[in-house]
This record gives sequence, C-alpha cells and structure tokens, in this order.
Amino acid sequence: SDGSIRLHQMTSECPLMQWNNSTNGQPIIALQWALTRPAVFFALDAASNIYIWDLLENDLLPVAKETIPSEKVAAMAVLGEPEKANGLLGIVLAKESGQIDIQYVKKKWASP
Repeated sequence: SDGSIRLHQMTSECPLMQWNNSTNGQPIIALQWALTRPAVFFALDAASNIYIWDLLENDLLPVAKETIPSEKVAAMAVLGEPEKANGLLGIVLAKESGQIDIQYVKKKWASP
C-alpha cells in the first residue's frame, strides 16, 4: 500500500532485496515477472504508472516508467511465450471502462 517492493526467497522470512517508496508512495495494484526474461518484472501503481525493473541492468531503480494518461488502469497481466526464442513479450492492461490495451515490450527487456 505504500509503494514498497520486497523480493523474497521461499525459504526465508527476510527479503533478499527491498525497494522502499518505489512508486513515490502510490499503492501497487499489480506486479508480474516477465515470462521470457527472469530478471525483469513490471509493477503497476494506483496512478496508472507502469514501472519496468531489469535487475541485471539496475537493481536499485526501475529502468523505465510509462504513464498511461488516457484512463485509469484497473489490472495488468503479462503475456509471452517463454519456450520460443523470439522474445516476444507484452503487457495487457485492463482499463476501468472495460477497454483492453496490449503493449509490446522492447526486445532488450524481453529477450532471454
């Protein structure tokens, strides 16, 4: 609810990494790992900002932030085919109006 993200190992209560205030205090609505690149994850906050984290590129801050200005985003899902080498990766955004938007991710964050 405060925008902090914690990365846990299944065998420990203590987080491996913790990023406080990663969304400038906005609650996180969804967080999803990339299906084609294990070091990448996406976070959606309550202000319809999508944060892209690539832990191999930078483990302190998101590598990109995209604001969806037109309408509030209610949910996010990640799509991709990890068994294929093409590295195609997309984000499905469900807006409050019921409209669905699919955005494809740059190859550098999608390729295995």
